[in-house]
Amino acid sequence: MEFPGIILDIPSISQSRKPDNNSIYDMLIVGGGPSAMSAAIYGARKMINLALITLDFGGQVKETSVIENYLGFQSINAQELVAKFEEHVKSFDIPINLGVSIVEIKKKDDIFTVYMEDGTNFLGHTIIFATGERHRQLNVPGEKELLGKGVTYCATCDAPLFKGKKVIVVGGGNSAFTTAFDLLKLDAEIILVNYASGWQADEIFLKKVKKSEKVQFLDYYEVLRIEGNNRVEAAITRNRKNGEEKRITADGIFLEIGLLPNSEPVKNLVELTKQGEVIVDCFCRTSIPGFFAAGDVTTVPHKQIIISAGEGAKAALSAYDHLIKSYPI
Repeated sequence: MEFPGIILDIPSISQSRKPDNNSIYDMLIVGGGPSAMSAAIYGARKMINLALITLDFGGQVKETSVIENYLGFQSINAQELVAKFEEHVKSFDIPINLGVSIVEIKKKDDIFTVYMEDGTNFLGHTIIFATGERHRQLNVPGEKELLGKGVTYCATCDAPLFKGKKVIVVGGGNSAFTTAFDLLKLDAEIILVNYASGWQADEIFLKKVKKSEKVQFLDYYEVLRIEGNNRVEAAITRNRKNGEEKRITADGIFLEIGLLPNSEPVKNLVELTKQGEVIVDCFCRTSIPGFFAAGDVTTVPHKQIIISAGEGAKAALSAYDHLIKSYPI
């Protein structure tokens, strides 16, 4: 049955309003992952004058295939979950600046300025910084050239492509061993290459992988370069004890050497850990009044979607309290 005069219009990306460069927003949310989108929803429900600034939507969630640990969904495609988050955000009339990288955030007096790569900037009384993390790179020849051609950072996305093939997994922690275990289920032959001396993975992962005869362990080795003609063919490794180099043929290389927080735009503004994480308290407050941070870019442990979403909501509510106290009606 149709109801004349009632139109439900959820804006698409193209319909979203652009933020005004000349306005001073009460809240600027920087990022497009679960924490940023959750903050946007909570901020909008509090009727805060806010804008969302992000390069894209989804964050690292987009690199996963299926989510099975998000409350309310026993199993859901990652892209579908991101689309639901995005749709929820866009059900509010939130100005969104999309597709441009952030260069730096500065504060003068009580106003924060977000400087963009295209030369524009945005002003706000408070900031919620929720830019997430990115995969650490080897920075060796062949890595960038062969990305997507056998070089991958996402086992969940790409492991099925290497069923029954020979694969190098670089790393010695839980991520590397989880990737190895997933590849074993696909009958792959695996060479684990660990830069440090001694495997850092939890004992449960070590036992699962070490009992397989299809895994070769190269401890205290480094990858010097990746070779291939439009496709990964081999990696040149070096034994860090004796300097001996070894060429290992392979169909693919999974790089599981950790994550880096996307905190460069605020490295000269707020206090960071040695690893570059933004230091926050239980209210998502940073070392700078009015600057809040949430999600994987922060010191909050356990980098999970549901935790990031909760931290984003908390950051928005904390920023709201800050605004009420600092700018009373």
